[in-house]
Amino acid sequence: MGAVLGLCSAAQLACCCGSAACSLCCSACPSCANSTSTRLMYTVMLLIVMIAACITLAPGLHDQLKKVPFCENSTGLVPDKFKIDCDQAVGYLAVYRICFATCLFFLLMALITLGVKSSKDPRAGIQNGFWGIKYLVVIGGIIGAFFIPEGQFAATWMVFGMIGGFCFIIIQLILIIDFAHTWAENWVSKYEESESRSWYAALLISMLTCFALTLTGIVLLYVYYTKPSGCDLSKFFISFNLILVVMASAISILPSVQEHQPRSGLLQSSVVSLYVMYLTWSALSNSSSECNASISGDEKTSFDKQSIIGLIIWTCSVLYSSIRTASSSSKITMTEHILAKDGNAGYDSIEGDGGEAGRGEETKVFDNEGDGVAYSWTFFHIVFALATLYVMMTLTNWYNPSSQLSKENVASMWIKITSSWLCIGLYVWTLVAPAMFPDRDFS
Repeated sequence: MGAVLGLCSAAQLACCCGSAACSLCCSACPSCANSTSTRLMYTVMLLIVMIAACITLAPGLHDQLKKVPFCENSTGLVPDKFKIDCDQAVGYLAVYRICFATCLFFLLMALITLGVKSSKDPRAGIQNGFWGIKYLVVIGGIIGAFFIPEGQFAATWMVFGMIGGFCFIIIQLILIIDFAHTWAENWVSKYEESESRSWYAALLISMLTCFALTLTGIVLLYVYYTKPSGCDLSKFFISFNLILVVMASAISILPSVQEHQPRSGLLQSSVVSLYVMYLTWSALSNSSSECNASISGDEKTSFDKQSIIGLIIWTCSVLYSSIRTASSSSKITMTEHILAKDGNAGYDSIEGDGGEAGRGEETKVFDNEGDGVAYSWTFFHIVFALATLYVMMTLTNWYNPSSQLSKENVASMWIKITSSWLCIGLYVWTLVAPAMFPDRDFS
């Protein structure tokens, strides 16, 4: 990040307080669309919030706060009026407060950008610029959230978090399945056009790799999350999901499915199967300690190896789902009205000489939304608000909030295992729906 900031000129840094589209993220690129730059900046904001929330769950942080003079439980000598309760600055309550302020920010942005049709709208400057002010608003909101009396705040906000987090799970699953279909269709299309053996080999290797990783994951789940006697629920989850992915793979190559979707095949099934196994592993990480490899003895730290690996995969999945929402909003909402045509219509140079000169190599950020937005700004912010709630609930173990990422939690386990079943169900629906309703367009 420091290298990117070092490449920025004073003119580019003006986007922090001005209404021009931000070129901060794209200063090292030959050119960058306005819509792309904006989405990247909001994604960076969400990533920073996620990191801050994780820091508050870091093991030992609570003990370190005892050394801070202004904390109530500190051994330092300061007047009582300067002391505050630092217990609220760490743990799941801190995550709740951080995500509360961030979620409200994205909801506010959704209201501000409601009904924007193009970048010619005066509100476009708020969407694409003023980054310094936006970050200050978020930081100020987070600081203010720590002054909210505890009372019923946690219990009430948890209900909103569960609803919003589950909605984001549905969106995330749709995008993962859409990714699998898009990947396979693109590669199959290139193979059919070129008839190149390299594309055929790439398809075959990718499919076999995903299936091999899925099979390896199943074996490891049986080894580390089950025992010869007991752990029946864990055995059921693994076996049942194995049966489901086998059935889904078989359905994908049925003649009736192939008739309506010639490019449907095992590559999509392998990607979905691998993701389902990841969800299964994530669910079993919250199973009972007797059958849980991530809990050894009395050692229940927040950041063990399983948590770190899972956190990295989960972070990438959340960020991909969040930023991908913009270009896939019509698939999520089942309507074409929420997504404007993407492209260079209404091309206006934001940095450069403008006109033909603006199209040259000196152009860093150009406005590609002059005639129509490339994505629904309001829907984009709503999804980011839902993503914030999903982050909050995942880090705090859903219905039974705690300050540890890796811990026995039945509620979190059932949420994750239900997500794996929903993933299979949605994928199978994308396969059979065109055959069941041939008169409808599912493209």
